Amino acid sequence: MPSQVHNMRVPFYRHHLGESEKASFVAAMDRTFLTTGELTAEFERSFAEYLALRRVVGMSSWTDAARLVLLAWGIGPGDEVITTPLTFIATANVILHVGATPVFADVDPDTFNLDSAAVEAAVTPRTKAILPVHLYGLMCDMKALRGIADRHGLRVLEDAAHCVEGRRDGIGVGKVGDAACFSFYATKNLTCGEGGAAATNDVELAERLAVLRLHGMDRPAADRHSGAYRHWDMTELGWKANLSNLDAALLLPQLAGIEARLARREQIARRYEQAVADLPGLQVQHVPPDVRSGRHLFTVLTPAGRRDEYLAALQAEGIGVAVNYRCITELTWYRENPTRWRAADSLSAARSVGERTITLPLFPTMSDEEVGCVIEALERVHRRLSPRGRRAALVGA
Repeated sequence: MPSQVHNMRVPFYRHHLGESEKASFVAAMDRTFLTTGELTAEFERSFAEYLALRRVVGMSSWTDAARLVLLAWGIGPGDEVITTPLTFIATANVILHVGATPVFADVDPDTFNLDSAAVEAAVTPRTKAILPVHLYGLMCDMKALRGIADRHGLRVLEDAAHCVEGRRDGIGVGKVGDAACFSFYATKNLTCGEGGAAATNDVELAERLAVLRLHGMDRPAADRHSGAYRHWDMTELGWKANLSNLDAALLLPQLAGIEARLARREQIARRYEQAVADLPGLQVQHVPPDVRSGRHLFTVLTPAGRRDEYLAALQAEGIGVAVNYRCITELTWYRENPTRWRAADSLSAARSVGERTITLPLFPTMSDEEVGCVIEALERVHRRLSPRGRRAALVGA
């Protein structure tokens, strides 16, 4: 299997980092501080400006950012947080890590994002927050979720790991929620290999997060060693979750190209959508006309019960593919620990999507030839595996 993966005609992902990122990283190595310092602060200011939010706090991962936001809000044992089961496990795991209970609400079968009606039905007196995921880059209906939160006195933390560039109803990520958390993991639209951030208009929250990410110290190393030495203090119990200058050096040059990279991913996604429209039995995520998706991932739903056959066949064609995601409640740990979480309903839509979804390659450095290669392979596989294609093969035999 490893040799097959390395010999893919079209890889699942190829990063976009280039000479400007290399130069920025080398320049950062010549600075005094490799850890959190002036480059981290510059990235935080620049990213906040792009998002049109007041503050960004760089973190070591999305996971740490979300965990610290929940902790800063005082969410813990006895509390519930409503989220989607159709997401990466970190979304639910951070709720467990702070001692609270994830409550899974179903998704819309067309957009694959949280169903607002299911969210409101899941609210109980123990509910403290909603954690919507902008899946694959498509923003949730944040106005509807904000209305639910306001009616019930809840916080809203946006999982924007897939969605730097998204817009819905003219509103960007983090503008409606109380905070948004981002991932700079290796395959993300902004990447430094590993990293993350929390963004918010709540300055008090941002200042507390800056303390919590560095052990609860009131002064980071760069501040302590600029000018006359000043003693630091530990004002509360914190964690180690900061974003370094080296990480920021890789991120900063990418900000100028966000829109151009999105435009290229949008072109690729449109070609995929047009191709799938001619393949009966396959389905793609519905992007409403008034919504701008961040186009982080492009997924196709196969006929029920056939996903793994499509996966194997596409890999045999030399196409890098993945699954994003299986329904969290179907994973071993969650099945073996049913008292640690709650399903608000049957989760039938999330289970269906999770059993049928395949992710195709989507990255801005894909060539037109590579995109065509993926489409042609999908067409061939679908002809062989679709009910019509299988019937034709049987007749031919």
